[in-house]
Amino acid sequence: MSGKPVQGRMTADGGREVVVFLIGMRFNSWRAVRSWLPVFLAMPRMIKELARDPDSGMIGYRLLPGLPRNFAVLQYWDSKEKLFAYAADQKGEHRPAWAAFNRRVREGRNKVGFWHETYVVPAGSYESIYVNMPSFGLGEALGAVPVGRRGERAVDRMAA
Repeated sequence: MSGKPVQGRMTADGGREVVVFLIGMRFNSWRAVRSWLPVFLAMPRMIKELARDPDSGMIGYRLLPGLPRNFAVLQYWDSKEKLFAYAADQKGEHRPAWAAFNRRVREGRNKVGFWHETYVVPAGSYESIYVNMPSFGLGEALGAVPVGRRGERAVDRMAA
């Protein structure tokens, strides 16, 4: 997190569907560097590829270190269709990384674990608050706007 805190209460400038994608890995054996290092190094390449292409559909991300064994990335996407298109793209960074991981699993090298979760969140079904924070999370991905009037509650905003 960087940047100067924005004073006051802010919320993500939402009002539209958003896809939340969590993806991570687990080091099952620290000694098996040849098994987990390719998986670990593949993610930055994919993130850079997506960040360079504004039409990719990824609208923001945040690294989530869960040391000592876990590492994850939180991503925000425009749509599940764009996320799935990236996953299936034969020319992108994802397909070769996924194929290499699957080869390692088949060869019995269970030295690294992998997981992902995808959530399609309809407009009006999420809420965010940032108080005296720099641009962060969904507010960073969608843009942040001041929270409505003083005393307004999340239940009021989500009911609208």
